Amino acid sequence: MTRIMLLTTGGTIASAADESGAFVPVVSGRELLDAALPSLPDHISVTVRDLTRLDSSAITLSELDGIIAAVHADLADPDVDGIVITHGTDSMEETALALDIFHADGRPVVLTGAQRSFDHPSSDGVGNLVDAIRLAADPLSRREGVLIAFGGWTIPARGASKRHTGELDAFISTTPREDRRPKAVPVVPLAGTVVPVVAAWPGAGRELIDAAVSAGAQGIVVEALGSGNMGPAMGEGVAAALAAGIPVVVTTRVPAGEVALAYGGAGGGATLGSLGAVGSGYLRAGQSRIALIVALAGGHPIADML
Repeated sequence: MTRIMLLTTGGTIASAADESGAFVPVVSGRELLDAALPSLPDHISVTVRDLTRLDSSAITLSELDGIIAAVHADLADPDVDGIVITHGTDSMEETALALDIFHADGRPVVLTGAQRSFDHPSSDGVGNLVDAIRLAADPLSRREGVLIAFGGWTIPARGASKRHTGELDAFISTTPREDRRPKAVPVVPLAGTVVPVVAAWPGAGRELIDAAVSAGAQGIVVEALGSGNMGPAMGEGVAAALAAGIPVVVTTRVPAGEVALAYGGAGGGATLGSLGAVGSGYLRAGQSRIALIVALAGGHPIADML
């Protein structure tokens, strides 16, 4: 018998329309599992536990700490063969990377969710859940780190990115297959680490960087242009933040490709890199933020997390 733990957190997969027509996460983990059971082989045993019931846009670092703790508690049981987590798509990539950074166990952890609500006549949630449970039960999934099962695809946590607001195959990977998966680090609490994401635009000033510093940011992620550039005025703000000892990770708004800090000028990536800014590699803004939070909370070099 293959034993899988199913942890539920809410999201569209657990949502149904209320009297106003708005979708809210009201479906229990037991209801989700009961819908999936007819499509699962008899050798898979699933135990379900509801952790929370939230839209994933509302998941804070405190809830994320709880999810990480729940996964590690279940993996402490040697009889557990894998873990599946149902999760909203809005922040699935952030939760997946946080779990992956701390995941030193060979057993699979698989996240899944849905683009259509549980009560939709063509809901994709149950099918995704069945795929995720089968993936977590597959011995070939061991030692692959944290995975996302969605829309018929299996996507590594590192580099996962939501590519579409409505299509059923919602996620892609921005990371090449040959890209390394860094060694896992010990779990540390993430709540209380303040890292905002600031978007650049052509000609952007430094005011948002300065505001982030004034508000107590412990680190800053800049979603830059191109391969990692911003306007001179914003670059001057970043330089001032770096001089004040606040680490800055530079990512890009471009959907695919590596961040290369190659250009000169006050807002150029090469200039900011020479001052201590770190390029995010293939990670986009949400995952770059998680990586920087873990680095700050755990006292790790930022580049080791990216």
